[in-house]
Amino acid sequence: MTDIKVRRISGDAVLPSYAHKGDAGMDLYSIEEKVIEAGETALIRTGIQIELPELTEAQIRPRSGLALKNSVTVLNSPGTIDEGYRGEICIILINHGKDSFKVEKHMRIAQMVISRFVHANITEAYELSTSERAEKGFGSSGLK
Repeated sequence: MTDIKVRRISGDAVLPSYAHKGDAGMDLYSIEEKVIEAGETALIRTGIQIELPELTEAQIRPRSGLALKNSVTVLNSPGTIDEGYRGEICIILINHGKDSFKVEKHMRIAQMVISRFVHANITEAYELSTSERAEKGFGSSGLK
């Protein structure tokens, strides 16, 4: 298990939490009420800042229940929070639905997954090795 430092910068902030043992994503909570009109986006504050360990990132992902029941999702999904960022975690939500959606204070609005990553050295190449897949993409594996 990895320790993540979380700082509340608002008295209304709720610390991220896992809903169930074994969950990959921890819930993030709104500290404000805001109406998102159909087809519109909004920046929702969580009132927290985080400090990540070296070579980790926080991925911000949608909550499936909000997407299914209300057509509300995280716009830049997954959003990436780099290890050096110390500002407030804010979530960009978009309402793909036909009706207005009200974000309520302390509502679970997104998930945060902490992941390790590899820092790559880029080497310019004039040729690449061959592979079975080669340049096949965009539906090359078929529909069934």
